[in-house]
Amino acid sequence: MLSKKKKIFILCGMIALLIVTGVLNIVLNGSTIKANANVDNNTTSSASFFDTYRADRLATREQTILYLDAIIANSDSSSQAVEDAKQSKLELTKNMELELVIEGLIKALGFDDVVVTNSTESLNVIVKAAELTEDQVTKISEIIYTEANKKPIDVRIIPVE
Repeated sequence: MLSKKKKIFILCGMIALLIVTGVLNIVLNGSTIKANANVDNNTTSSASFFDTYRADRLATREQTILYLDAIIANSDSSSQAVEDAKQSKLELTKNMELELVIEGLIKALGFDDVVVTNSTESLNVIVKAAELTEDQVTKISEIIYTEANKKPIDVRIIPVE
């Protein structure tokens, strides 16, 4: 059995790891952005953006899942904490699946790359394109409404070269 002090220490350690991960992402992204500034090729920088974003998203989610699994596996966690952690993990998994489905459907429209982020309040779509036509925005919006049931006011579609 872990004492409260040990639980607090473990929780603080996990939070510190999460903060260190965030700082490293910012530092590494800063060097990536500087390296991309020296390259004149827009294709390379946009590909780097999408790849970097996906890597950051994956790292953050892995940390979150590890944190939630630690709460679930800890025999000293309260039943409410375990239930909350299970619910958070389920919600995260649903969001990941929804994002993957929407990304695939938008790529099927002919876009080279796309990243989708979903939260309870909004859904963001970042599409690899110089600009979007009204028809493209309509098709993307239809996919989002059908799959995520989000209102147009809660959706942002952002073209990135």
